[in-house]
Amino acid sequence: MKQQLISSFSMFILFLHCANTFAQIPAAAPAQAPAVVVASPPAATPTQAAAPHGITNVTKILEKAGHFTIFIRLLRSTQEENHLFSALNDSSTGLTIFAPTDSAFSELKSGTLNTLSDGDKSELVKFHVVPTFLSTSQFQTVSNPLGTWAGTGNRLPLNVTSYPNSVNITTGLTNTSLSGAVYTDNQLAIYKIEKVLLPKDIFASNAPAPAPVAPAPEKPAKAVPAATVESPAASVDISSALIFTHNLVVGSAGLLASAIFSL
Repeated sequence: MKQQLISSFSMFILFLHCANTFAQIPAAAPAQAPAVVVASPPAATPTQAAAPHGITNVTKILEKAGHFTIFIRLLRSTQEENHLFSALNDSSTGLTIFAPTDSAFSELKSGTLNTLSDGDKSELVKFHVVPTFLSTSQFQTVSNPLGTWAGTGNRLPLNVTSYPNSVNITTGLTNTSLSGAVYTDNQLAIYKIEKVLLPKDIFASNAPAPAPVAPAPEKPAKAVPAATVESPAASVDISSALIFTHNLVVGSAGLLASAIFSL
């Protein structure tokens, strides 16, 4: 009986010890939901500009580059800015733009842009846009004349010639070279030029008229032989003949008078 009491007491002590041990174990922290990692957008490269709705904004690029104030003004006044937005969003071939600097426009005759109609201003802007993307290396293989938004033909020629270190552009009225790349992203290329590309379609008729050609001198009329006139040295001296005639008449009159008186 005594041994049973001791055994029961020992088990009671062991139970109390186990209960105390479990009470000291801290409760497990509730499971936390996995953290959501938000990727930050990549930083814009120096050649990229803000674009509304994913469309490359040409005027923003030119504003950021600087020195294209007049060309930007033309893009906006002619509504070609909106045309560029639509074309870059829809085109699969891209665009190439030759952008004249402000100094290029300053070389034009004063008031040139003010004399143009709205249609001519629009055509002038379109003449600077090629409807395909052209890298500097692709100028070596293009076919001349280049087609532009303004069209093609003898009145709208645009020819390029590529050299190892330069690309030359001619229109028949303008001769210039690319002076640097403003922007390129494999869909849009903007190149800086130091002269405005003048299409013949607008400016050839406004060129100064050539000086009139002097009429060819008329052939002298065939000389008509003049009547033969004896020179004074060869003229006949008639004074002696007159004196002789006078004396003859006077002598005859004297003879006649003497005959009358003798009767």
